[in-house]
Amino acid sequence: MIPRYTRPDMGRIWSDENRFRTWLAVEVAATETLAEAGMVPKDAAKAIRERADFNLQRIHEIEAEVRHDVIAFTTAVAEIVGPDARWFHYGLTSNDVVDTAQALLIAQASEIIAEDLQRLAEVLKRRAWEFKDTPMIGRTHGVHAEPITFGFKLANWYSEVRRDIERFARAAEDMRVGKFSGAVGTFAHLSPELEEKICARLGLKAAAVSSQVIQRDRHAAYLATLAVIACTLDKIATEIRHLQRTEVREAEEYFSEKQKGSSAMPHKRNPVTCEQISGLARVVRSNAQAGFENVALWHERDISHSSAERVILPDSTTLVDYLLQKTTNLIDTMFVYPQRMKANLESTGGLVFSGQLLLDLVESGVSREDAYRTVQDHAMRAWKEGLNFHDLVLKDKKITARVPRQQIERAFDLDRQLRNIDKIFARVFGLGGSKPAGARKVTGKRRRP
Repeated sequence: MIPRYTRPDMGRIWSDENRFRTWLAVEVAATETLAEAGMVPKDAAKAIRERADFNLQRIHEIEAEVRHDVIAFTTAVAEIVGPDARWFHYGLTSNDVVDTAQALLIAQASEIIAEDLQRLAEVLKRRAWEFKDTPMIGRTHGVHAEPITFGFKLANWYSEVRRDIERFARAAEDMRVGKFSGAVGTFAHLSPELEEKICARLGLKAAAVSSQVIQRDRHAAYLATLAVIACTLDKIATEIRHLQRTEVREAEEYFSEKQKGSSAMPHKRNPVTCEQISGLARVVRSNAQAGFENVALWHERDISHSSAERVILPDSTTLVDYLLQKTTNLIDTMFVYPQRMKANLESTGGLVFSGQLLLDLVESGVSREDAYRTVQDHAMRAWKEGLNFHDLVLKDKKITARVPRQQIERAFDLDRQLRNIDKIFARVFGLGGSKPAGARKVTGKRRRP
């Protein structure tokens, strides 16, 4: 069960109030740095630091007239600060503030997403160990292939989420840059040294070079990384949807006692959470496309990217936050049916061990082509006539004359097929193949949220 905890709110991060508060923090940092450099009177910087504030409604009123949000913001602040406000926004252009503040907002959002990813990884790890030795059939093309374990499947998802964590950390760090290089990026009014000091004051790095804006390849890469995370969650949800199909029914998303699946069919238990995850992942991926389109701007800047970013950055970070929470809860509370997994694995009468039998015949001196034909003939007959593949093999003297009975039985041995699961877990979790403290024993019971 996922522990309850107090977390920052993604919606608050992208609120107008927080956006303008962040702009104000950038402006104050710039003013104080310029005051230290002797470019702004220290008394004015002190007054700005102590008095600078705004009324959100007043900003909206001014913006309705001037149709420029930064001018509306600086005007609203100036009305409160008074005469010293002439030093407010000194030497800056709009995007010195907007892009730098946006980096801070993205950093706030990224902190939440990073926590979400870690929590998903923890739940996947715990449930992977819970079902490490729970056998099930592995499927390729949707068709029975060879045995795996359910824990192996979860370990694969865990490993992918670890890669998502690493990718996201790099993308978030790449976004942790500010700029104070002026209207076209040439520092006509400030200097690179001052930019570095202002950025450091804000906990950011200075972009090595910028135009009027921070270059949007960074944003595109960040949005693309969010899209990849959404792909991972979509992958997990899609798999659970398949496992929940009536004909399969090996795992199932949580369904409460009072929950209803259909207005017309009382028996329905639909994978609605999985479907929500898959559907919203498409939105995150489509937002990444808009991020790609934002990279190419006219000359040193146009604003074609700006309107799109007001949608895609808040929406993508908010959606990924939501989807990560939904997926974590999905994995933590899903019902798992080991007996059904076993029944499905055994339903083809040993067909899924055909690969090892093929190798045994080859080792006994039969050509691969003849060995394949012999094994496939029995497999196809078992498919078509509903016969037991294992029994057909034992009755074929061409096989038993070549491969000893004990070796044939070994070919159909589930333990032999899964003998390297411990080594795979050691690779994935780095624990020497031993179960971590706190891992539950498999009981087959349903989990509740």
